[in-house]
Amino acid sequence: MIDNTFNHLIKTNYPKDKFIVVLAGEERGGKEEFIKKADFISKKYGKYFKFFYTNIHPIDLPDELPGKGSNLFHAGHKIKEKIDEWKLDYDKIIVSTFDIDTCAHKEYFSCLTYKFILCKNPTRTSFQPLAVYNNNLWESNPIIRVVASSTTFWLFTDLARAEKLFTFSSHSMSFRALVDVGFWDKTIVSEDSRIFLQCFVHYNGQYSVEPMHIPVYMNTVDIGDFFTSIKNQYKQMRRWAWGIEHFPWLINNFFGKNGNKKIPLTKRVKIVFYHLEGMYTWATAPLLTFIVGHLPLWVAPTQDIKMTLFQNAPVILSYLMRFSLIGLMVICVLYFLMLPPLPPHLKKFNYLSILLQWLLIPFTIILFGSIPATEAQTRLLLGGKYKLGFWVTEKRKI
Repeated sequence: MIDNTFNHLIKTNYPKDKFIVVLAGEERGGKEEFIKKADFISKKYGKYFKFFYTNIHPIDLPDELPGKGSNLFHAGHKIKEKIDEWKLDYDKIIVSTFDIDTCAHKEYFSCLTYKFILCKNPTRTSFQPLAVYNNNLWESNPIIRVVASSTTFWLFTDLARAEKLFTFSSHSMSFRALVDVGFWDKTIVSEDSRIFLQCFVHYNGQYSVEPMHIPVYMNTVDIGDFFTSIKNQYKQMRRWAWGIEHFPWLINNFFGKNGNKKIPLTKRVKIVFYHLEGMYTWATAPLLTFIVGHLPLWVAPTQDIKMTLFQNAPVILSYLMRFSLIGLMVICVLYFLMLPPLPPHLKKFNYLSILLQWLLIPFTIILFGSIPATEAQTRLLLGGKYKLGFWVTEKRKI
């Protein structure tokens, strides 16, 4: 899988001698095994880049939560030493933070550079591409495919509303901004979106996310075993929903005693509302959609049930749900257009499963939407031993 990622990287349409590549691994994941893999990658691909650096994040460093954030924090400081040694200009370095399975579109870095040059304030802007989970799409089971594609289309809608956009998963930003905020937060799970908020607070609200309408390709969580993959999908969604941990941080940094009052009040309120509204509806909207049509009949006083208003509620909901099928059909068409080529060992019959998988939507939005989001929010409420740590998503190239 690592080899596949680097194979895509060297095929991107951008001068490779301008790349500084950092392969960041964890000692807790097996130091010797990582060194073995890193040496293989370095010998095969290191010659293509200006500099190839392997970093091992030591185990049990103080004041850290084991996970991606602390790994990035350690790697960021190490590569800064090299950049300072070379006397490179922070303002002219763009950092792309990719998961190990992220395969960049061949024009990704060209598009990124173009966006960076045209941006009015590039050192105070993050650049968010579209995450498409189709590296192993044909080998994944239908449930996993529906959940993964739902994430892609959710990000589609966010890219259309830049004012509500937070950074997510693989994205790019200026090295200057990273240095100014002290790199990624090493004490949390959701470092990918927190880094945007760190910059937003540090620059007094003068920081934004620029949509990039170009994809990066990633793996689904399917690893070949059905029940293990389903379990992993739930854990992945719960980890993403743990982004609710930003809420108390936002309140403290926006409205607390030492909060940044230099940020305009309207901006502070909007950021908190966008975050809280997104997390709240993630947990409640699927369940409410499922039961709201009949809810009036269940809770209304007996004497009122026969009223037209109450009797028509399920009928009105049924019409709304039928109307929403238009959106689902559009998604189906777009999904077909985004499909990678069918592997030679699979038959065209598999296209039928792609079509029928959308019947699973009512099931997946509750099981992999409402329930993990509700669990994550409840765990934050209870605190203590119920708080979530970083769960590493198991991914394999099947």
